[in-house]
Amino acid sequence: MIKGFNHKLEQQPAPAFFVRGPSSFARLAFFSALSIALIATDSRLQYLAALRQDLVALLQPLQTVANAPAQLYRNTDEYFTAHHNLLNQNRQFKQQLLKQDAALQRLSTLMLENEHLRNLLQANKALEESSIVGEIVHIGRDPFTKKVIVNRGDNDHVVAGAAVVDAVGVIGQVTRTYSGSSEVTLITDTSLAIPIQVERNGLRAIAFGHGRDQTLDLPFLPANVDIRRGDVLVTSGIDGVYPAGLKVASVTEVKISADSPFARIVGVPTGGVENHSQVLLVSLAHSEMWEGDEVITTPKPSTKRTRGKPAPATNNPSKIHAPQ
Repeated sequence: MIKGFNHKLEQQPAPAFFVRGPSSFARLAFFSALSIALIATDSRLQYLAALRQDLVALLQPLQTVANAPAQLYRNTDEYFTAHHNLLNQNRQFKQQLLKQDAALQRLSTLMLENEHLRNLLQANKALEESSIVGEIVHIGRDPFTKKVIVNRGDNDHVVAGAAVVDAVGVIGQVTRTYSGSSEVTLITDTSLAIPIQVERNGLRAIAFGHGRDQTLDLPFLPANVDIRRGDVLVTSGIDGVYPAGLKVASVTEVKISADSPFARIVGVPTGGVENHSQVLLVSLAHSEMWEGDEVITTPKPSTKRTRGKPAPATNNPSKIHAPQ
């Protein structure tokens, strides 16, 4: 009996879960024909334009929601890409700006140096003595001396005792020469003295470096000396070392004390003692240069008297002890 019951169950057809309509081919044919008919009708009558616009407006929010993930991805990628590119450009611009600032600083320095060299060349034209342009390459480390080193020496025919000037005045004197460099003692050093005269009245005196500061002293001048504040001091040229007429200093202080028969006169150097790096080394064709307690004389090819005695003309420099 159970066997027959099972046999009856197997013979029953399986129930359909979905109600099946027309076949797929029939539906395809129907909707294809309907689409062709609508397309042809719309192309002729244009009656579906308003409906199409309404459908597009109705579906616009759905399209926006559907495109939101892709748009968010594109915006995020564009943000990070743009941020990275901007950071790289900012870094490159900063590097370029730094290089341009450095080049601009060098350009300003070159412009000042060019102007200073032009002034030196103008000063060189005004001098009839032999001169050569040099550059300060080293500054002395001794705090008690005022000395610098220039890049011109024996190889450039620089001699000890040559005057060192810049475009506006005297700054020192060559005191020692080497093959490729020279030692220059500044006029503010206590060991250097320079014969000067007052440009206003031609009064002659000797200026000494003060040493402690960038000033010059004119000692042993009487209290009634005709020197005023603001007077310009120039080289007198009587020492045979400095060409005459070069500016040395300007008088800034004149003090007269009842306790002293001498006036205290202080001047400030006109030249750039601590400013410029280019200088002009001027040497006279026939000059006397002091070295310690000796005078090295380069005589002309004629008879020259020293201490009242004639000295034979020669092309070799002779050493004569300076008078005590």
